Order: sequence, then structure tokens, then C-alpha cells
Amino acid sequence: MNPLLSKLQPYPFERLRALTKGVTPNPALRAISLGIGEPKHPTPDFIKQALTAALDGLASYPATAGEPALRESCARWMQRRYQLTLDPATQILPVNGSREALFALAQVVIDPTQHQAAGGPTVVSPNPFYQIYEGAALLSGARVVYANSDPARNFAADWSAIPESTWATTQLLFVCSPGNPTGAVMPLDEWQRLFDLSDRHGFVIASDECYSEIYFREGQDAAPLGGLEAAERLGRHDFKRLIALTSLSKRSNVPGMRSGFVAGDADIIQAFLLYRTYHGSAMGPAIQRASIAAWDDEAHVVDNRRLYREKFERVTPILASVMDVALPDAGFYLWAAVPAISAERGAQVGLSSDEWFARELLAQYNVAVLPGSYLAREAQGLNPGTGRIRLALVAGIDDCVEAAERIKAFIQTLS
Repeated sequence: MNPLLSKLQPYPFERLRALTKGVTPNPALRAISLGIGEPKHPTPDFIKQALTAALDGLASYPATAGEPALRESCARWMQRRYQLTLDPATQILPVNGSREALFALAQVVIDPTQHQAAGGPTVVSPNPFYQIYEGAALLSGARVVYANSDPARNFAADWSAIPESTWATTQLLFVCSPGNPTGAVMPLDEWQRLFDLSDRHGFVIASDECYSEIYFREGQDAAPLGGLEAAERLGRHDFKRLIALTSLSKRSNVPGMRSGFVAGDADIIQAFLLYRTYHGSAMGPAIQRASIAAWDDEAHVVDNRRLYREKFERVTPILASVMDVALPDAGFYLWAAVPAISAERGAQVGLSSDEWFARELLAQYNVAVLPGSYLAREAQGLNPGTGRIRLALVAGIDDCVEAAERIKAFIQTLS
């Protein structure tokens, strides 16, 4: 067996199942889950129709590079969304969702034979983070260094806390904007700093943008800034050492399709295509056709944002009346602080404050949330997720509002 597998930590939801094993949720209340970030809005009918209309494609092997029509559709979307002109043949590659691509990209760009005197190559990750970043780094033979979120900056990652000696051994930097779980969006000056570091040390930047289409206003300048867009604004027209990854899962409510694409540096795209050809990562023809339909339509995305906006408008004030929580920059998560008394109660049973809160909330009010400490690692002397919970507002509006009312009632019993 690959010895690097032993370095992988349990996935957050596996830890949540272990935490709540033996817990009997209040049977008087129906279950509401805000724990898993799985979109629950209905898949648009036109996407399903495009999928079923293309089932004859099952009789053919798909090309790893995808159909030209799909790459062209992705390029059109990049033009509409970011005002970028990309070459569909060399700067765009369809992938089976951003999760698969994030993992595979690390295997392409990491050279584990380098920086051995310093303990091997480094991958820098925000903290808290999407656990695929860590797993991808470890299985590529790299070590992971974490940049903690800064509560004073709406939980944006504090890249300045990473020393220059670490950047010198870094081969890959994962960024997530809008962030999971904090919702923080990186501004242009932050991108400039990361580009300068990349130029100095030669590392690749992987920009995870799967939440980019969930934000709270419409109109000019409302949408979050993307990595390639930032590069273009700063005159980096070749997107050197930069790859953006995006997905239809959240944008179009099709997580089961496993469809997205990567875009950016043509040299990295070429190497990535070679890797994926051997990896067997081609997207099925029917999925490609449904993806074209999804990328070419914006009306359903606007409606999707409206639903999330209504949920945040109704849920955030309820929770803010009893806990430290605020509207994020974007995304569909709330990153909420648990009451201080949770630390005392948790210590009595050997749990962190967020673990205790999540377990007791499920037991007493039948609402599932995810402990924030499960989404982060201890770095610079602390786990930046401790004392917080992630609330995924993916259920229907009525369920989200009822869950918020139950959380409020639970907190009021603690005082």
C-alpha cells in the first residue's frame, strides 16, 4: 500500500458521525440538516432535458480534452462573467467536478524530489479549508503549511503569517475565493501580493472558485473577483502559474453531474491533459451536452442567487440576535461563533466548544451543523475553527428559517 495514505485524516463528516454516534435526536422535531454543503435547489428542467437528449453519446468513448463545443461554451461563459478571452483549445479543460481536479492538479505540479534539505516541497493552504487540498498535497509527497483566517478581516486568510523561508519551498498554493467555510472574497491587492510571491518563488496558484456564482447583489461589480480576472487587470495576460477551477454543482444545482472546468496557464493545461489522459478522467458525452446547456444559460443562476439571498436575509438576523455571525462576502455558508459557555460545557465531557454545541443541538433540537474545528488544523498555536460552526443554507427557505429559530431557542436555554 502507498505509505502516504496513512497521513490522510478522517473526513469532517466521518468525524461528525463519530461525534454523534449514540445520540438520539429529539423525536418530537423533524430533522433539518445544515451540515453538508450539498445544493438542494431543484435541478433546472432544461439541463435534465439536455442530458437525456444526449444519451446516444453513451455508445462512444469521450475524449479527455472534451468536445470543442463544451470548451467553447466554457470560454463564452468566461467572457461573459469575467470579460476574458481564452483559447478554448489550450487554456480550458473540462473536468469531472472541481474536487477531482483539485486533487489531480497537485499530482501534476508537485515535484517531491525537490527541497529535500528543507523537508520536501510545501503546499500552502488556507485554514480552515476544503480537506481535498490537504489530501492532494500529502499524497503528492508534499508537506502542508496553513495560513490561518483572520477574524479582523472577515476571516480572510492571513498570508503574511507564512514566512519567506516557507514560500521558498512552496510549489503549490491553494486559494478559495469565495472561501469555504468563511465566504471571504480576495480583493485585487491580495491577488497582487500572491502573484508577486509566485513570481519570486515559482509556485503554482490553484484558485478554487466553485462558490463564485452565489453572492448577494446583482448588477455591475456585484460578482466576486476571480483569479484570472485579477491577473488580467494586473497585466498578467498569459496567466503564468495560475489555474482557476470552477464547477456547475453550486451554480446550477447539479452536484451529481460532476462537471466543471479548469482554465489558465496553457503550459499547465497541457501537462494536466497528459496526466488526465492516463488517469482516465474523460467526461461522458451526455454530461458534456448537459454542461453546455448549463454554461450557456444565466437566467437559472440569477434565480438560484435570489433563493440564497432570501434565505440569508431571513436567517442571519435571527442568529445574529443570539450569536456572533454576519453575512459573508459570498457563498452559501454562515461561519458562526458558539456561545462562550459551550467551552465550559464541552470541557466537562472532553469536547471542544464547537463539538459540544453541534452534538447537543442535534440531541435537543434535531438540527445538524458542522463543528468548525473539523474544517481546520492547529497552526501558529491555534485551530482557527474552534468555537465556530459552519451552517450550510442549502435546504429550503422554510427549513433554514426553522433551523435558525431552533438554534436561537437552544442558545437561549444556555444562558
